[in-house]
Parts: sequence; structure tokens; C-alpha cells
Amino acid sequence: MAVARYNDILKDLKQKIESGEYPYRSLLPSENTLTGIFKCSRNTVRRAISILVKMGYVQSIHGKGVIIIYQPRKQAVFTIGQIESFQESACKNALDSRTEVIRFDELTVDQKMSAKSGFAVGSVVFYILRVRYVNNKAVILDVNMFLKSVMPELTREIASRSIYDYLENELHMSIVTSKRRFTVEHITEIDEKYLNLDVNDFNCLAVVASQTYNSDGVQFEYTCSRHRPDYFSFEETATRHGGGI
Repeated sequence: MAVARYNDILKDLKQKIESGEYPYRSLLPSENTLTGIFKCSRNTVRRAISILVKMGYVQSIHGKGVIIIYQPRKQAVFTIGQIESFQESACKNALDSRTEVIRFDELTVDQKMSAKSGFAVGSVVFYILRVRYVNNKAVILDVNMFLKSVMPELTREIASRSIYDYLENELHMSIVTSKRRFTVEHITEIDEKYLNLDVNDFNCLAVVASQTYNSDGVQFEYTCSRHRPDYFSFEETATRHGGGI
């Protein structure tokens, strides 16, 4: 219940900031006000705000409060420092989006797949190939592996919408940590086919490989996302601690 309450508060504040209800350079309501609005403890509010700070949405100013530093972007931005679904990112950036499922199979992880994905040999996974469209343009090719034992009822239809929404709101799973690796790689034939890339214009794309864990410490997902280089930028908010040379 506490985790669900914390998530509700975080999502509510994030939505209000993104929609402009709490505009850029304005102050968030005080802790006292927020605890009254959400009927929760100060610690719960502070936890939500601390995550917003890490996401680059707000900044705590001593003696003043918490100021909004989030600004909408004209270009779609996928933020490195948070775990965000494609659907959530598209919605945040006010973009029309859809997902086409190209492949949906069950596979048993072999030695080669294990070395790449992090799943144990013998694990059964859903292997999913999806093309992500923004404003009717194919921009991301997602290669997904999801651990079947964690979500045995996953379907192709769910994969065409949002698997994270299904996990959080139907299975009530807490998605906690994602380890990511960023590379620039040469375009393959499958990239050309599904992303409609012209090798005369681009010979490489951005690749994000991630291993994602739930609150039980179980890796439930491996994803390799292959992005058109002309369409997305990646953002992170960094904080300097202490002095240096």
C-alpha cells in the first residue's frame, strides 16, 4: 500500500508539472500543503520530490522551497535517468504514438542468449519484436525479452499497448532498477527494413540495451532499443557533489 501511495503521488506531481499546471520557474506547493492534499506523511511527499529532483523536474532551493525546472521539448526526449515506457515518453512530449508487434514468441534461453541478456540458461522468455511509431513514422525498433514466470499471461495485444502499464496496474509489480548500455552501431538489414532507413543518409543508429529488475530483485526484462539517429535525443540531469581538482 505504501509503495502504491508513493507511486500515485509521484505520478500526480509529474503529470501536473508536464501539463503546466505547475509551470516552469514556479514553486511546488509546500510540504504541509502536499501532505494535506494527499493525506500522507511528510516522508512520503519527500520521497516523491527527491525522485523528481533526480529526474530533473524540480530543484530544492534552501529557504525558498522546491522550484520547477522542467521545460517541454519540441523534439521527443527519452530521459536516461528514469525508467519510462515508450507510451509515457510519447505522451509527455504530446506525440501521437502506436506500436506494431512484428514477432511474439516463447523461447528458451540458450548460452548465447544468456550472455547477451543476463537471463539464466533454461529460462523461458517472451521474445518480442516491436516497431514504435511517432506521428506515423517508424522511429524505434525494440527487441524485447520478458521472463515468462513473472508474467505468464502476457499477450501480443498487451505488447501492442504498454507492457509496463500491464505490469504495474494489473499485476501490481514495482519496477525499480534498470541497467543500461549506450552504443552507436552500424545499421543492419532489419533496421533498414522496419525503420525505413536510407544508408545514403545514415550508416549508424543509437542503441540502448537495458536489463530491468523488480522490487524482488528479479530481472524480468532485457530490451535492445534501436533508435533513428535523426529523431531522438537523450537527456540526463547531473548533480555535482563537493569540490574537485
